Amino acid sequence: MQLNLHQTHHEIGDFEAIFKYLSTTFQGGNLSGLHLFPELFLTGYPLMDLVLQKSFIDDYQAFLSDLSLWSERQFKPSNDACSVLVGGLSYQFDTFGLPSQIENVIYLLEPGKKIRNIYTKQLLPNYDIYEEKKYFTAGSIPAVFKFNDKTIGLLICEDMWFSHLHEIDPVEQLKDHLEGSKLKCDLIINLSASPYHLGKIDSRINRALEISQYLSAPFAYVNRVAAEDEIIFDGRSFVVDGSTVVAMAQAFKNDVLTLKLPTYTQPAKEFTRKLNTTANSWGTIFSSRLTPDTIKLSSLTENECEEVLDAIILGISDYAIKNNINKFTIALSGGMDSSLVLAILKIIKNRDLFPMTIEAVFMPGLFSSSLSYDLAYDLCRNIGVKLTTMPIKFIHSTIKTVYKDSFQAELAGLADENIQSRLRGALIYARSNAMGSMVLNTSNKSELAVGYSTIYGDSVGALSVLGDLYKSEVFELARFINTQYFNIIPEEIISRAPSAELRENQEDSQSLPPYDRLDPILEALLSQRFSVQDLIKKGHNKDEVIKVYQLIVKSEYKRAQFCPIIKLKAKSFGFGYRVPISKKTL
Repeated sequence: MQLNLHQTHHEIGDFEAIFKYLSTTFQGGNLSGLHLFPELFLTGYPLMDLVLQKSFIDDYQAFLSDLSLWSERQFKPSNDACSVLVGGLSYQFDTFGLPSQIENVIYLLEPGKKIRNIYTKQLLPNYDIYEEKKYFTAGSIPAVFKFNDKTIGLLICEDMWFSHLHEIDPVEQLKDHLEGSKLKCDLIINLSASPYHLGKIDSRINRALEISQYLSAPFAYVNRVAAEDEIIFDGRSFVVDGSTVVAMAQAFKNDVLTLKLPTYTQPAKEFTRKLNTTANSWGTIFSSRLTPDTIKLSSLTENECEEVLDAIILGISDYAIKNNINKFTIALSGGMDSSLVLAILKIIKNRDLFPMTIEAVFMPGLFSSSLSYDLAYDLCRNIGVKLTTMPIKFIHSTIKTVYKDSFQAELAGLADENIQSRLRGALIYARSNAMGSMVLNTSNKSELAVGYSTIYGDSVGALSVLGDLYKSEVFELARFINTQYFNIIPEEIISRAPSAELRENQEDSQSLPPYDRLDPILEALLSQRFSVQDLIKKGHNKDEVIKVYQLIVKSEYKRAQFCPIIKLKAKSFGFGYRVPISKKTL
């Protein structure tokens, strides 16, 4: 039997394109075997409140009717057996025509037959970025599907993960159902829309291998590939058999993985036929990048840098394509963060993923060094992007005069620093409005965590590129890009001391602990759920830890107004991090 894992997606709610893809793919020719599509392929994911909007519901119901009619009358791919399993929604309505129940399901399409629902997702994740219990009704019945005399067990995404938060375990239920029906399982499938973060592919594979051994059958996992605002779906669909990864699709790209169904081979190592309830549970997905004893932040490997770069490229590209953006304007300071964002844009342009133009704007103020301009110029020359200079020092001077005349007081200190940043934000958006271009935010996760950015200033932008990378990781990614792309980022940009250049001889280290100390504290507090006291006991400086914690808390109002952040880590700011602004703290 042939397996076909369709690792693809369409824009959320683009029912016309989804119908065209399915009808064109299966309109004829030598298409046989079992075809698998990701979770909620028929609608897109995540949907959030879109599932409750009447126009969406009406269009989706009409699309399902058209798809069912096509399956019944026109689905004739070949003379060989062919079936399609695809993720979608199933609605039930009350007497007023309002949705009374929504289920996340697997639909079966067979030649000459109407579309039908054969399985409902049982475990609805309700943590981090997930809130499926708000919208969906969980299933409770395990299901198998018969095809080509094969017995195929059905799971959807979260169903494969053990958790103490869930009252049931669908994998255990499936095993009991198979044994109770005296059926031998020939294949387990999992239709997924599993968001990306560093290290997640290993967790998926380990769990799939475990389930494969537990049910003595190959395991096929098909995943969505896309960027939906801040969430990245990395694809990497795969098939495992016992202790072996038989095949894997590409990362961050559309792909169709086609192979013959493996015959299950018992691993050489004796297996106890028990699921591990801790090592491969959903909780392992949220492990941090800290070394356990010294609480240091693990460096990114070359492979991880490449993976992060590909994820960011997909995030920017999909956001731009889906929102009809082909022009980018970058506020280039000569510092590390904006230089890295500009370099990544150039890489996207070189890959020719979509038509695009890039411009860089350098906005020097009173405290901007000549070195900053020289480095910005060198970077733009290296990558072939025009650099435009738009000084703010004269506007800044005018504002200081107006302020003094109005309030009989000097504009000084932090207020004076912030107005410079806000001037740059206003001017870069003036250019954006005039050109119809997109401004990318260049703040990193360290800055976002402690509020080391100016609201309505350097915090502006439609999408945050580096907001899930600590400053130390920004440097690592920049060095990796230089090894791969002929040192396009001038070395002095990477090696110079970070500075906002908003006052004389300013350096980040005057306001914050050095990043090699700051970033591990942030990761411990944000991802590892360490307390202040935990970190002090581990040997971190008491005053430093308390200061960082207080900065995190005081900066909540800034993050609440921040743009979407491309999610690269298990725990990120943004949609999956929602904390009250007003609360009692240390």
